Amino acid sequence: MAGLIPKSFIYDLLDRADVVEVVDSRVPLKKAGRNYQACCPFHNEKTPSFTVAPDKQFFHCFGCGEHGNAIDFLMRYDGLEFPDAVEELAAMLGVEVPRETSANPQADARKRQQAADDFEQMERASKFFAYQLRQHKKSAEVVEYLKGRGLSGEVVKHFQIGYAPDGWDDLLKSLAKDQRSREQLVDLKLVNRNDNGRYYDFFRDRVMFPIRDRRGRVVGFGGRILSGDGPKYLNSPETRIFHKGRELYGFYEVKQAHRNLEQVVIVEGYMDVVALAQAGIDFAVASLGTATTTEQLQMLFRATKRVTCCYDGDRAGRDAAWRALENALPLLTDGLELNFLFLPDGEDPDSLVRQEGAEAFTQRLQTAQSFTQYFFNHLTEALDLTSDAGRAALLSQARPLIEKVASDYYREELLRELARLLRREVSQIAGQVKQGGQRTQAPEQLKMTPIRRAIALLLQYPQLGHEIPLHEELAQLKLPGINVLLELHRQTREQNLNSAQLVELWRGRREEKLLRQLVSWEHHLEQDNISQEFFDTFLYFIDLFVEQRANELLAKEQQAPLTAAEKREYMALMQHKAQKNAVQN
Repeated sequence: MAGLIPKSFIYDLLDRADVVEVVDSRVPLKKAGRNYQACCPFHNEKTPSFTVAPDKQFFHCFGCGEHGNAIDFLMRYDGLEFPDAVEELAAMLGVEVPRETSANPQADARKRQQAADDFEQMERASKFFAYQLRQHKKSAEVVEYLKGRGLSGEVVKHFQIGYAPDGWDDLLKSLAKDQRSREQLVDLKLVNRNDNGRYYDFFRDRVMFPIRDRRGRVVGFGGRILSGDGPKYLNSPETRIFHKGRELYGFYEVKQAHRNLEQVVIVEGYMDVVALAQAGIDFAVASLGTATTTEQLQMLFRATKRVTCCYDGDRAGRDAAWRALENALPLLTDGLELNFLFLPDGEDPDSLVRQEGAEAFTQRLQTAQSFTQYFFNHLTEALDLTSDAGRAALLSQARPLIEKVASDYYREELLRELARLLRREVSQIAGQVKQGGQRTQAPEQLKMTPIRRAIALLLQYPQLGHEIPLHEELAQLKLPGINVLLELHRQTREQNLNSAQLVELWRGRREEKLLRQLVSWEHHLEQDNISQEFFDTFLYFIDLFVEQRANELLAKEQQAPLTAAEKREYMALMQHKAQKNAVQN
């Protein structure tokens, strides 16, 4: 959707939201003193180090360093982009997200309208196909085909399976009201145009499977042939609203069925997903005609901790599995589980679950190869490990892959197994493998300077900004970070902000990362001493400025006489120093 979300709305949203309630809706929290605790959802741990502070409206993990406000949590936990996280939080609070107009409000409005029209048109197409399944002259034949695949009317309705008629332009005639809507259908790849300029339906005489995005909107279709020539499955080409590498068939339905998703099975076809759901295995999704992409795996690992890739045992299935493993290497953090199940030749989940039943298929899932097992089974398949050449080839192939692994646990497991296969000690192998991957690291220890200390206190207790006058002259102080402190001071005096709102003002700026660390810094001060500490730190900066400015005036006097105003300024600076010395003595 075009148009920026007004910052004032974001601050108001953070003021209304309670980060404790937001986090608790995804991760059950327990009271721990003034704060709440849980085991961190972003890394594997046995002892809770994930803390949510209601007074700061911030969460922080002392183990992996993840931190932020309610919007940040939704971004990280639900895998959302910033605008989508704002939309989600607003939906939780029952408010509508406004949008700012840009320099070209008419263009923004057109883009918004275009997106809305596209989704509406795709929904109309889905309903058209569903209607044809019930009313078309071939509907009895198609329904009989679906029944022959073991599908009930209930599961067909649940997935909104439909039928694309075998006519030349039935969909076109139904949905194209004018030239504009005809061109829209072409853009959405529901209709094609031949070299003679004649329009015709893209999907004809196929069972239709609507593909929904994470918000449940129809973005594309998969069509399975009933008989005759042509590809077995025909998928929607990419459009302005459909990017097949980002979507998974059945993912929306799985999320609707499970609030806490224990596991997900990735299969190859639409019918596999539907057949498994028919059997009660309602946690399957399908990649859309490609190997499972990094974006698809990210979606799954954000939703569950256990993913099983279930592919045909033929060469194409094994190649798809290996590409999925390669894409998962930088994503597998501690606590995540990726397994691989290969089915007998000539079988797929659809056929097997109908033959064996749900219980037998579930048992197959429990026998899936672990990530480590499949990793080495694949690499050693064509190698002779009794020879030096075979072992050298294994090391050469395994090393760059292990270097991409994000998880400490999986990295160590792979190194142990590699050492065993190479008949070496782990220490001999580990030295040859670089540290790599998106590894979860403990947060770096900040060196706390006086300026950082003042910033941290102001971030954590924004009300301090009202207790001390703004000293704009301190901008001349040659001290790194002083301008950041002064800007924060101005922000706290101009608005009544909590910590989450204050940090939100800095989103996207160079200083954001440091401020996020400082807002979670443990100051170990008694509550009654916080104001005095902040006041004393500001006095320290004023003293530094007095010293700096006095030295500048003395240095200038060496070159040329001071003006009358500069002499008065110098005398005032000396008086300040004298008063300070008198107080100290």
